Amino acid sequence: MPVQILMVCLGNICRSPLAEGILASKLPKDKFRVDSAGTGSWHIGHTPDERSIATAKKNGLDISNQRGRQFSSSDFDTFDYIFVMDSSNYETVISLAKSQEHKDKVRMILDELFPNENVDVPDPYFGLPNGFNMVYQMLNEVCDVISEKLIAKHQ
Repeated sequence: MPVQILMVCLGNICRSPLAEGILASKLPKDKFRVDSAGTGSWHIGHTPDERSIATAKKNGLDISNQRGRQFSSSDFDTFDYIFVMDSSNYETVISLAKSQEHKDKVRMILDELFPNENVDVPDPYFGLPNGFNMVYQMLNEVCDVISEKLIAKHQ
């Protein structure tokens, strides 16, 4: 069974779809499965934000087939690693955990670059025009680190 990784943001249309696409592109598909979800329910069934799709496409990735879904407590049983984009998402996800084992699966994604600093990936939805590019670059850098660690651990 492949190692299961979940990327989580607020609406599952901006940051987590980019993180899903980026990390999936860096991992062997036969050993790893990457998905994404949002803590909110506003975009269930929707494609990622057009700006996320365009930013991914500009960087050689196609995320247009992804569909938004809401994080649920059953995800703790499915996924081995749960990476959240910001402290608000972290608190929401942790509040749904039923055990310490579940809580131990949840990590702030940028802690992989800045350990224990709890740095948020900014939400580009209402931000600057270049916000999606900035978020892509942050996620691409952290996904390099995550993919190296996962491949080393799960050879």
